[in-house]
Amino acid sequence: MELTAVGPTHPAVVARWATSAEESRRWCSRDRVTADDVERWRTEPDVLAYLALVDGEPAGYGELWLDDDEAEVELARLIVAPALRGRGLGRRMVALLTNLARDHHPAVLMRLHPDNAPALRCYTAAGFEPVPSDQADEWNRDQPVPYLWLRHRPGD
Repeated sequence: MELTAVGPTHPAVVARWATSAEESRRWCSRDRVTADDVERWRTEPDVLAYLALVDGEPAGYGELWLDDDEAEVELARLIVAPALRGRGLGRRMVALLTNLARDHHPAVLMRLHPDNAPALRCYTAAGFEPVPSDQADEWNRDQPVPYLWLRHRPGD
């Protein structure tokens, strides 16, 4: 697996990977995602969007949200192509994105929808652990749902 910057033809591919409104909400808090949405995301300030390739074919998508004020990076909007799920690609993609994030700041975190058990298994296997509950409560104060907040363990 390798990561590459998302190019102009990739948003249409990525937008098709959420197979239901429920899955889309777990991915990005939207009922439906279009190619225009993915294109807009990849061009937002302080966002680095990556496509994971396996044998040269799109296999996953993920973003790094850079926060220089807090000296941290959030991994966001991670998704694996439906036909490739369950093969450990998500964990490999998270590891690669975490390494890239650490090039910017040592603190790497992520949030996930509270009912996304498969993602939680993936992220904990990739070295993430829940933040303290008081910190999660503070970060969730203005969020649309009470996200599970995770931080990458130092040294992992």
